[in-house]
This record gives sequence, structure tokens and C-alpha cells, in this order.
Amino acid sequence: MPTRRTSLKKSLRDIGRAFADIEKSLARLSKRVRRTGRESARGAKATHGKRRTVRLTPKRRAQLKLQGAYMGYMRQLKPAQKARVKAIKAKRGFEAAITVARRIAKR
Repeated sequence: MPTRRTSLKKSLRDIGRAFADIEKSLARLSKRVRRTGRESARGAKATHGKRRTVRLTPKRRAQLKLQGAYMGYMRQLKPAQKARVKAIKAKRGFEAAITVARRIAKR
């Protein structure tokens, strides 16, 4: 009987130590997480004012509008129709392709 009691005490002591080790590890981990959070917050504040502003020229804005219109019509078309419109775009450009795509999409 004494060996059982001893082994039980030893097991309980081992479990207590394991919990203490886990608690220490979690404390170290939470310190690291807090430190990393503070450092990333500092970095975000430092770069916030230095962001580059994108300047669009009127020519580029017009190109993007055409591209958006083209993509909007292309989304509505079936694969065979898309192939036809792509061929037109390659030969005659965005404006002609948009015109054809608009006509096909309205059907």
C-alpha cells in the first residue's frame, strides 16, 4: 500500500510541475505578443504619413474607364462570344470591342 500512495503523490507533484511550466510558458508568450503588437503599432504610425499618393493623368483615367467598361461587358458574355470580342479588340482596339460587346450583351 505505501508504494501506491508514494506513486500517487509523485504523479500529483509531476502534474503540478507541468502546470507551472505551462503557466511560465504562457506568460513568456503573452509578453512576446504584447511586445510585437507595440512594435507593429509603432511601425504603422511611422509609415502612415509617408504613403505615396497615386496621381492619375487624364489619359490614364480614360484608359481605366474603357478597361472597366470592357470588363463589365465581357463578364456577361459566353466563352464563344468573349473570343469574338477579344479578336475585335486585338484588331481594332477597346472602343470597337466595347461597342460589339454591348450589342451582344443586350440580346
